[in-house]
Amino acid sequence: MDVIILSFKFIGSVCSDLYVIKDFMEDVINKLKLVVKDETTMFDIRIILNELVANGAIHGNEYDRDKLVNLFIIIEEDIIRIEVTDEGRGFDFDLKFYDPKNLKCSGRGLVIVNGLSDEFYVENNKIISVKYL
Repeated sequence: MDVIILSFKFIGSVCSDLYVIKDFMEDVINKLKLVVKDETTMFDIRIILNELVANGAIHGNEYDRDKLVNLFIIIEEDIIRIEVTDEGRGFDFDLKFYDPKNLKCSGRGLVIVNGLSDEFYVENNKIISVKYL
């Protein structure tokens, strides 16, 4: 796996507008590509980031442009830690209640992020994804 071992930190916020989020995420991904060279790892990271930030805007902040989704990313040695918080009221997440046969329009994003993460935590309105590089 091609990863340049450097310390990397990103802290940013974006309003809960999906059009603004699209540009914000492209900027974040371009910065990460300077550090993470493995395409498969970057693919996973892109999905994790897109799902978590969109989830915060849609479900946490209910598309309220006055509310922010906050993103914190740190890469140290062989670990990337992604933390996303929103200004919503938070929720409880338990994977055992996910039913893949239930064809709801929402609910799969966190299951996908959980599957792509080596560690995954939900703490009210903060979601933490850890991936080993």
